Amino acid sequence: MENGFINPNQIWTPEVIEEIQEKAELGRYRIRGMGRAHRVPNFDDLVVVPAGLTRIPLEGYRERCETRTVLGTRHATQPIVLDIPITIAGMSFGALSLPAKRALGFAATQMGTSTTTGDGGMHPEERQSSKTLVYQYLPARYGQSPYDMKRAEAVEIVVSQGAKPGAGGLLLGYKISSDIAQMRDLPPGVDQRSPVRHPDWMGPDDLVIKIEEIREITEWRIPIYVKIGASRVYEDVTLAAKAGADVVVVDGMEGGTAASVEIQTEHTGIPTLAAVVEAHAALRDLGLEDDVQLIISGGIRSGVDAAKALALGATAVSVGTATLLAMGCNDPRYAEDFHKLGTAPYYCHACHTGKCPVGITTQDPVLTARLDVDEAAERIANFLYAMTLEIQTVARSCGKSNVHHLDATDLRSLTLEASLITGIPLVGQGRRNLHDEPERVLEPIMRDLG
Repeated sequence: MENGFINPNQIWTPEVIEEIQEKAELGRYRIRGMGRAHRVPNFDDLVVVPAGLTRIPLEGYRERCETRTVLGTRHATQPIVLDIPITIAGMSFGALSLPAKRALGFAATQMGTSTTTGDGGMHPEERQSSKTLVYQYLPARYGQSPYDMKRAEAVEIVVSQGAKPGAGGLLLGYKISSDIAQMRDLPPGVDQRSPVRHPDWMGPDDLVIKIEEIREITEWRIPIYVKIGASRVYEDVTLAAKAGADVVVVDGMEGGTAASVEIQTEHTGIPTLAAVVEAHAALRDLGLEDDVQLIISGGIRSGVDAAKALALGATAVSVGTATLLAMGCNDPRYAEDFHKLGTAPYYCHACHTGKCPVGITTQDPVLTARLDVDEAAERIANFLYAMTLEIQTVARSCGKSNVHHLDATDLRSLTLEASLITGIPLVGQGRRNLHDEPERVLEPIMRDLG
């Protein structure tokens, strides 16, 4: 057109204009669920380098590849022993419906792994459905109970979460049903905003006291986790480990949420790929990498993501959003209801509205009735099983008989960004690194060969 009136503008894009106009209409910031929408450096920027002549790959149909995972070996007299290196992340009853929480518990039990409570405490049916349940201890203290702590297999002290580090939780009033209000000692239908920090401690010295307090309550039986949203990861992991944590959970910026201010989800924190590297470096520099287990979460989508995280130093990964998708989130069967929310199947992030068409992130009894607990649990278990097979496939191809033997030498970077972040050689640079640091590269190979 003459004068270029419809030429694309790189600053004032249609998306920017829409956002400004929406804020002008609402008179507040945008809120949404799910997680980060824009790409950041991630596990797709790494590739696995399977065995050739330097190692012998394992046969998938007759050579075992161990997946057993032990968490909490540092101080607890009863560490958690899992069949797989995948746990289910904390998601509250409130953010999720009760059928969804029960399905997560049944699936975790079927797969020999753990699930985690979330803000608002432990629901009796969640406890009943979960053989191994991690009890979250959060700043809000909603529903917190020493009695429930004693009934858990681990306690996770939540400092922050990856989707919104440095910010508190948010549960909008239309999701505060009478059951949730009773558990959290709040009036029904009123927005709940959780504090950004614990009320009785202001720093790492107080964290030491808090960990000891919980150990006393639980009689030193169960592991104490500390969960941190990825921001100043190296320093935070160092402080958590020095404070006495048995397990450190680091949640990258791709982590999900039921509701968050959009700018926090998109613009705060650091990617999971960078978080695992910094966290592992902190434990290694303390000499605690064999004593304090590291769980990585935030946008883990598949077994290959998990395998790469293990190779970078994680003991296990934790999945949240992926399990919701497995049980039916964004199911196209309810396309009409998605359209009423102004979205569509495969694009929905309206978890905060309380109108989840598939019955997962809602407390509406009509909608929650759509989620069949048994079917949802079976789908989650199938997904976790598929992830486990994928991790084993990667490990076997690298000649590893245990998924925990994967290490950084099993990877190459596809991009300069990923190489700078992880220290993993860029593809095509392996020979130079072998020449420069032969002991570092050959040591794990010789170890696997016995």
